[in-house]
Amino acid sequence: MAKMNFGGVEENVITREEFPLSKALEVLKDETIAVIGYGVQGPGQALNLKDNGFNVIVGQRKDSKTWDKAVADGWVAGETLFDIDEACARGTIILYLLSDAAQIVVWPTVKKNLTAGKALYFSHGFGATYSDRTGIVPPQDVDVIMVAPKGSGTSLRRLFLEGRGLNSSYAIMQDATGKAWDRVIALGIGIGSGYLFETTFKKEV
Repeated sequence: MAKMNFGGVEENVITREEFPLSKALEVLKDETIAVIGYGVQGPGQALNLKDNGFNVIVGQRKDSKTWDKAVADGWVAGETLFDIDEACARGTIILYLLSDAAQIVVWPTVKKNLTAGKALYFSHGFGATYSDRTGIVPPQDVDVIMVAPKGSGTSLRRLFLEGRGLNSSYAIMQDATGKAWDRVIALGIGIGSGYLFETTFKKEV
């Protein structure tokens, strides 16, 4: 981990040189990454992970515009595209990329599929940070992690296709397995981050 000075603030930073894609693929080789939500961040993160060689599925409401968008992007119903409940059941890492409001509505479905040892991943810290308002309280036996790209999902995808990276911050709220750090950094590299800056859920919000 490098320490870099940005305007007088020293930051802990992970680089792609330090944690290459090959290492990220090794860390997550036995994981199924379920991307829940195909709106702002979902397409960019899911497609980048897939193109980088990870095992990715998408969970989305059937008969919705975003389901149709996922199909148009090459996700196949029954193979790599499922309804939210089935995707959460199949996934060992759940990327919870719905809007804040939708996260609250869908949370009961996600929670019942969070069995011991899985990981719950956010790209925005609101839902988990303000759990007293949202009701999003992850079980104690799962990892709770975040990678927050510093830009839209379309920017993340565009820079990835150009062979560049979009910087992201990362955080660990709960390390139940002892693997949370490796998981979160591997995912950060996998989605196409440039530098990864350490933060907390609360600071990100």
